[in-house]
Amino acid sequence: MGLKRSRACALLVAAVSAAALSAFCLGGCSGGDYTPPTPTPSLASPTIGQDGVLRVGVNSDTAPLAGKPSGSDRVIGIDVDMAAALADYFGLKLEVIDVGSDLDAALANGTVDIVMGVDRSDSHGFWVSDSYLPTAVALFGLADATEVPASDASITVAAQASSKSAWAVSNEFENAVLTSTDDLRTALDDLQMGTVQYAAADAVIGTYAVHSAGTGAHIVALMQQPSGYGVGVSDENADLKQAVSTAVVTLNGNGVGGVIQSKWLGSALDFTNIPLTALAASALPSDGQGSGDDGSGDEGSDDEGSGDDASGDDASGDDGGSSGDDGSTDQPVNTVVIEGVEYVDADMDGYPDEWGDSIVPPGQA
Repeated sequence: MGLKRSRACALLVAAVSAAALSAFCLGGCSGGDYTPPTPTPSLASPTIGQDGVLRVGVNSDTAPLAGKPSGSDRVIGIDVDMAAALADYFGLKLEVIDVGSDLDAALANGTVDIVMGVDRSDSHGFWVSDSYLPTAVALFGLADATEVPASDASITVAAQASSKSAWAVSNEFENAVLTSTDDLRTALDDLQMGTVQYAAADAVIGTYAVHSAGTGAHIVALMQQPSGYGVGVSDENADLKQAVSTAVVTLNGNGVGGVIQSKWLGSALDFTNIPLTALAASALPSDGQGSGDDGSGDEGSDDEGSGDDASGDDASGDDGGSSGDDGSTDQPVNTVVIEGVEYVDADMDGYPDEWGDSIVPPGQA
């Protein structure tokens, strides 16, 4: 992608500044063009790869985080707007690079300085900032759906086939009738038509789809502990990690992140008053990076794509006991039962550890 001047970080200030300038000129401006001051970059090489430019990697198959409009090669989305806000914060121009799903390689080979849309609940080979966008697997319902269904409730739910949302439904509601759909839009259509009582989806992608379609669906409950998307930086780049960490906290705190979310989702996501299902409430926060605001992502691009969540590399299932000569006893290993099969779930995220980073069971990918 070509270089462009980033100005998203001024979203909250631009309108006020423009109005003030206009009023001043109407009151007696002497004419002439206004040239905004050139920002002074706060980062330079070797902290970033190219002076004056923040090179940001995104995955264009993860709309509304990042995607390409029909018939266009331009990448747009929440991640792009947030990247622009970061670049503006650092006084840099922005270069957006579509790196696909291999974020680790993009950072390792120096193609980009940072990567966006990193699910903090997953394991990564690089450092990840605090969340700039919360997420979780969510249960959507229409206006009359206000109560969180019990785990043994006989409910009807639509979800995209083989998505993490579909497995969450099977795992949470043993008596649920699950309708598998080809995509999230169909699942939400089924909900709107009354074919099912609920639809399960990633909170961000589901909210985006509901907002775009103008339906009256809303999040009834979260089916896992909340997670979030953060910014990825090479773990060896201490200066950039510190700069990004400060910038994300600032942009979250001054409302810029909320404005960007409102642009794409209709309003900023706030899970504070959204209840958890029984299984989610009993689970530990599944934040792979150590912050308390995380859980996991879901569908990806057009409602599905980058299935994720279970980190899978912190429990092999055979490490419950010690050598036995020091008097220690076996430690209990958490398990999860899906479709009658018991799996090891040591990280307590609700998904079998042996599946690794895929929500599709081995042999069914």
